[in-house]
Amino acid sequence: MSAVIELGPGVRAGFTQRYDGGVSAAPFDTLNLGHGVDDDPDAVAQNRRVAAERFGFSAERVVWMDQVHSARVAVAAGPGSAGSVDAVVTDRTDLVLAALGADGLLVLAADAQAGIVGAAHSGRSGTRQGVVPEMVAEMARLGADPVRTSAVLGPAVCGACYEVGPEVQAEMARSVPEAAVRTRAGTAGIDLRAAVTAQLRAAGLGHISSDDRCTLESPELFSHRGGAPTGRFAGFVWRKQ
Repeated sequence: MSAVIELGPGVRAGFTQRYDGGVSAAPFDTLNLGHGVDDDPDAVAQNRRVAAERFGFSAERVVWMDQVHSARVAVAAGPGSAGSVDAVVTDRTDLVLAALGADGLLVLAADAQAGIVGAAHSGRSGTRQGVVPEMVAEMARLGADPVRTSAVLGPAVCGACYEVGPEVQAEMARSVPEAAVRTRAGTAGIDLRAAVTAQLRAAGLGHISSDDRCTLESPELFSHRGGAPTGRFAGFVWRKQ
């Protein structure tokens, strides 16, 4: 597991890693937390219990998303599935919000003073559509102030590794110019971290931090581009009870 991150008084966040316990067999070994891959559902359920225990909360508190590469945001009313969305927010103290990734950028956010937290998966499509600004806006509708809100960006494929075709890059740059970069090989690339950081700054966020690991370059993380089929790691954000 990553170190527990303090997003403000009483609010914690963290990211899992591939080999932090777990029972999944290859190619999902070992701590795969995603039901959307062809892993044994019982193994995934056990892995989710392991991850929750390692971070110190109950697995029964967690809100999961059926991520569909959209800009849709849900307000979580209870644990379990939040539906087909790519961001979820809540003002409830008893819920833990989760987002899954294997190259796409996970964003965890909190206004600790207002008691509002949010989690999002922002891959190429979600970033282009603005899922993270939509999450920040939904948090504000619940009472969060973007100036007070802190966000942490999780591991993701880096711009130096994320090669795309020129047309794909141009489409992305029309929405978020900061996304367009050159890869290490000198080809057209996309930098999700730079793009989402720009979106968060435009939304007025007061503090942005980042786990800068590249999923493609870090063997302790799952990477779809590095070896599909593969599992999913998770980012969690929660309020201490």
